[in-house]
Amino acid sequence: MSIRTVTTEQPEKIPPPSLDHAASITPNRPRRVTDRLKRLHQKLTTKHGWVGDYDYAWLCMPTTPWRLGRARPRQTKTGPPFYALDSELPIILAAASGLQHALAMLAGLITPPIIFASALNLDAETSAYMISASLIGCGILSLVQMSRIRLFGDYYLGTGLISVVGTSFATLSTANAIFDAMYADGTCPSTVAPDGTVTRGACPDAYGRVLGTSLICSFLEILMSFMPPRILKRVFPPMVTGTVIVMIGASLIGSSGIPNWGGGSNDCASRPSSGFYQLCPDIAAPRPLPWGSAEFIGLGFLSFVSIIVTELFGSPFMKNISVIVGLVVGCIVSGAAGYIDGSSITSAPAITFLWVHTFKIRVYPPAILPMLAVYVSVAMEAIGDITASAEVSRVSVVGEEFDTRIQGGVLSDGIGGFLSALFTVTPLSIFAQNNGVIAITRCANRTAGRFCCFFLILFGVLGKLSGVFLAIPNPVLGGVTTFLFASVATSGVRVLSYNRFTRRDRFVLAAAFSFGIGDLLVPTIFTHLFDGVSHPNKGLQGLFDSITIVLSTPFLISGLVALVLNLILPQEDAGDDDDDVVEVVDVEAHPNSKEKEIHV
Repeated sequence: MSIRTVTTEQPEKIPPPSLDHAASITPNRPRRVTDRLKRLHQKLTTKHGWVGDYDYAWLCMPTTPWRLGRARPRQTKTGPPFYALDSELPIILAAASGLQHALAMLAGLITPPIIFASALNLDAETSAYMISASLIGCGILSLVQMSRIRLFGDYYLGTGLISVVGTSFATLSTANAIFDAMYADGTCPSTVAPDGTVTRGACPDAYGRVLGTSLICSFLEILMSFMPPRILKRVFPPMVTGTVIVMIGASLIGSSGIPNWGGGSNDCASRPSSGFYQLCPDIAAPRPLPWGSAEFIGLGFLSFVSIIVTELFGSPFMKNISVIVGLVVGCIVSGAAGYIDGSSITSAPAITFLWVHTFKIRVYPPAILPMLAVYVSVAMEAIGDITASAEVSRVSVVGEEFDTRIQGGVLSDGIGGFLSALFTVTPLSIFAQNNGVIAITRCANRTAGRFCCFFLILFGVLGKLSGVFLAIPNPVLGGVTTFLFASVATSGVRVLSYNRFTRRDRFVLAAAFSFGIGDLLVPTIFTHLFDGVSHPNKGLQGLFDSITIVLSTPFLISGLVALVLNLILPQEDAGDDDDDVVEVVDVEAHPNSKEKEIHV
């Protein structure tokens, strides 16, 4: 990839507003404790310290997508000032910006535990706890990621940016394949009805095995963080990372988003003729219907359209939380129509915290290889998301300082993967949703990020809130998550756009998508790959299962193909780029000859 394809120029930084302009000091001069106490007292006791001069009306004012009537006079007023990483920030603005970040992340944070719990048929109490643990763990580990703690030499922990972490969607996609393998090999219980319908039983131990496997595999990303960033970017260029992100989003749409939109991604999606999952989400639901019923499709479509309407008419604040708006509108309508089961709210505790429920931490050998690939993917995502966060935060995206941000972010991700397993949460990665909030609100201040972490932890501690999230009907969740997963795929397309798309680039991408899209459309193609091996021992069978999981996960196999081909295929010279040559042939005017027009 050529350096010409990456934008490294940053907008001119606007001087941050200060609460006490007369008390400005030289940056290199240490502030005394009395000075800090004085400034804190001034912030807490003055209107300017609480409110500042931010344009809150702009933040909350709805917009119209087109102009009505005659053209209005051109407005000269610009947006609010840009608040840099460490500038002074009014308390109300810091809290409002932090709440926007938390709400923008919320749908992405609660979706993975809901899907995990549904895939393993866990009870409502355990499912609600998993949501709370995810929110609390993400809040705590986001604080670590936002820090910039110097360890030794030029090595740091954290990015020093507003880098909010959440459960990696790569883990979600891989865990589904791991759960399928566990039910297939008898690790998890399942029953077969007389008509051949397979019903999966509850299997909390499967979640514990995923946690234990992710815990030991997290050391790979920790070790990767000490590699020079230039090597990481060379091994994982946009061609590889973009391919992986596209396939993660696309596979989640097919395995979770659309099935839930139709009524549920559990056993009811196969429309069995009898049994507990004959109707969706099950026959004990308040208003069960067959999968794909018009009522379910309509509820999901309502949530989806609500996101679009919010984008058209919403204020900047509402646009930042458009996914939450879609959930709220869908829940209001589905609740009025009787589709919401409130038992999860009743069974959820008022207050909860980590380790209220625990899982048996074990290692599932067939999952080791796929989970190692997940951590490689998490590191790739981190590099791209840190770059995007630096761009919108108006800090340099080249140079030694930026390289240390990447190193610190990848290290924090790896340590976060280890700690998250102890928090009963699957591996976390840096999310990109908050970059949009920074771009719209023009607030990249880390104080707002700390408020975001506070709200995430608060949402997790309030156990009833997790019960509310768990009560969201599947069609509503499906309509929203389909958009959310499509946004992930779109982010991958954006990363791929950094390439020049030479003939070599197109070849690598075509080979990777051949496996990834093929795997996505026919997911069982590699299921029987090793059936011809007779009586393999336990270790060999575990290796076969591990390889099958990798081959059956679209983003893993496509990312592996892109990685290998990108390393072994020689780079093309600038003069060999066939995109610079356009051949125009007029067959009618010159049936026996060709005329070439060269555009350089």
